[in-house]
Amino acid sequence: MPNKLTCYIYRSMPRIKSFDENEVLEKAMNLFWKNGFYATSMQDLVTHLQINRASIYDTYGDKMQLFLKAFSHYRRTSLSDLRTFLYSQNSVKGGLKKLFINIAKETQTDKDKKGCFVVNTTTELTAHDDVIKSIIQNNQDTFVNLFKDHLKTGVENGEISPDKDLESLALFLFTLNNGIKVLNRTNTSKKDMKKMVENALTILD
Repeated sequence: MPNKLTCYIYRSMPRIKSFDENEVLEKAMNLFWKNGFYATSMQDLVTHLQINRASIYDTYGDKMQLFLKAFSHYRRTSLSDLRTFLYSQNSVKGGLKKLFINIAKETQTDKDKKGCFVVNTTTELTAHDDVIKSIIQNNQDTFVNLFKDHLKTGVENGEISPDKDLESLALFLFTLNNGIKVLNRTNTSKKDMKKMVENALTILD
C-alpha cells in the first residue's frame, strides 16, 4: 500500500499528454472551419479530436479560446504558405496568376466545400464580437501588406507600371483570394474559374 509520501509525489508529477497538441489544433481548425463556431459543440470537439473535455480545457481553454487558437493557426499557416510561394516565383505577374489558379483548383477538390475560414468567421462573428473584428482587420492588413510588398517587386523589375496604386491593387488581390474560396461553395466550373482569374489579373497590365 503506498504511503503518504508516495501519494504526494504521484499527485505532484505533471501529467504527460497522450496527444500531439498541434495535430489536435489542426483537427479543431478543420472542424470549426467546416461547421462554424456556433454549430460546433463541445461534444463535437470531444468526438472529433478524440480527447476528453478535461484535456481540452486544460490544454486549450474553453470553446472560444480553442476557436481563437485554431483560427490563429489557420491565419499563421496561410500567411506562411503565401509568403513562401510568392518569394519562390521568378515573375510577379506570372506567379500571381499561378497562385490564384492553384487556389481555384484546391478549393474545387474540397469535398466539404468549406469556403474561406476568414470569410466564414467574418460573417458569423464580427457583428457581435469586437475581439474577432479586430483579428479580422489585422489579418486583412497583414495580407494586404504582403501583396503590396510583392507588387513593389513587380514595379522594380518592370513588370508593373509605377503609376499603379499598389495599395488598392493589394486590397484587390486579397479580396480575389477570399472570393475564389467563397466560389468554392457554388458549382462554378474550373473553366469559368480560370477565365475569371485571368480577366481579374488584367488589372495588373
